[in-house]
Amino acid sequence: MRKNENSRSGKTLFVCSGCGSQFPKWVGQCPDCQAWNTLSESLSVGKASRNPRFDGYAGDANQNRIQVLSDVSTEVRSSTPTGISELDRVLGGGLVTGSVILIGGDPGIGKSTLLIQTLATLSGAIPALYVSGEESPEQISLRARRLGLPGERLGLLAETCVERILALVRTDPPALMVVDSIQTLYTEQLQSAPGSVAQVREAAAQLVRFAKQRGTIVFLVGHVTKEGALAGPRVLEHMVDTVLYFEGESGSQLRLVRTIKNRFGAVNELGVFAMTDKGLREVSNPSAIFLSRHDQEVSGSVVLVTREGSRPLLVEVQALVDDSPLSNPRRITLGLEQNRLSMLLAVLHRHCGIAMYDQDVYVNVVGGVRITETAADLVVLLAVLSSFRDRNLPRDLVAFGEVGLAGEIRPIPNGQERLREAAKHGFRRAIVPKANQPKQKIKGLEVTGVERLSDVLDTF
Repeated sequence: MRKNENSRSGKTLFVCSGCGSQFPKWVGQCPDCQAWNTLSESLSVGKASRNPRFDGYAGDANQNRIQVLSDVSTEVRSSTPTGISELDRVLGGGLVTGSVILIGGDPGIGKSTLLIQTLATLSGAIPALYVSGEESPEQISLRARRLGLPGERLGLLAETCVERILALVRTDPPALMVVDSIQTLYTEQLQSAPGSVAQVREAAAQLVRFAKQRGTIVFLVGHVTKEGALAGPRVLEHMVDTVLYFEGESGSQLRLVRTIKNRFGAVNELGVFAMTDKGLREVSNPSAIFLSRHDQEVSGSVVLVTREGSRPLLVEVQALVDDSPLSNPRRITLGLEQNRLSMLLAVLHRHCGIAMYDQDVYVNVVGGVRITETAADLVVLLAVLSSFRDRNLPRDLVAFGEVGLAGEIRPIPNGQERLREAAKHGFRRAIVPKANQPKQKIKGLEVTGVERLSDVLDTF
């Protein structure tokens, strides 16, 4: 039976990722573009092999028609809350019927723990299935019992062949299915080993088609490379609806889940969890976790009001400036872009006359948070200057603002909301761009607006 299916589905070809040329067998160098190691296995599907049940997402090609944009229904698809508010935040409010979510992260960071907690919570309300290609049902059951999770209605399946998985769930499709992990699955239509580019792409494609046709919510767990990116072809991230990344330091209990792509909500949303002996516990007030709140004033420490998605977040930025014994001083950052630090130090020298060409400069964002927005520019320079001059800054001070190459302090979005968040946590002073000064005074918060970097030096 499998052999007949393979004959109907066509033969395998090897396609060059550089020029797109096709070859019947693998070779090390593409004869057309002369590139090395660019050929990957792929399927060649002819007209006779096309199965309408797996073509497109509609299920029946005769139902497809050209529509006018204004006539398309804008009814929002049903969303199911997971019962975990931090996960709902990064998903855009909950799980959307027929959506496919790809979640990646370092080994042991908590991907499987979070998903089995989610399935165990929802299994009492909707049919749920956990498909494991890495662990046995006994191992999954032991973890669920250790975490104290209910498992009376949670289905388990240990299988790595995608055709067998779909054959088992097609007759009675679950509402929610987790596949852990996509790199362990293989399709019988290809001869390459599981985890290869072709296997990952084809297995994911079959699962995406199944999810769209049957309305099943599918979680795909993905491995990551040494650089921290999702392993496998880049097209994998384009095929799914949502991409989530697990972040966090190995020695810390904090776990951050960040949205990289979401077709049903905002991107760059951040969910904060704490790893405990009972699994992942959501952190409802992450600002309190990321703030050290020193007993006394210290140099080189400034609080930044950043924004992750729709959530304002207070994090502490620390800097250490010290004499360098090297001819080429070090510029090291954790949680920030290193090139931007070098640029800010050049602006500080050019417009304020403060040179650090003989100083090592270290900048760290407390708690393992990664800051990507330019609102941290002003805070970084304040922390660097505080450490360089060994001058303590007030404990109740917050700041934000972008620093331009001309030495100007540029405004950033959502300034009012950031200031209100700072006032809520007890801060009494703020240094912000002049354009971000509130029109109405915020109770208990003294806001100082600055236009240029030299104005900041005059303030302190």
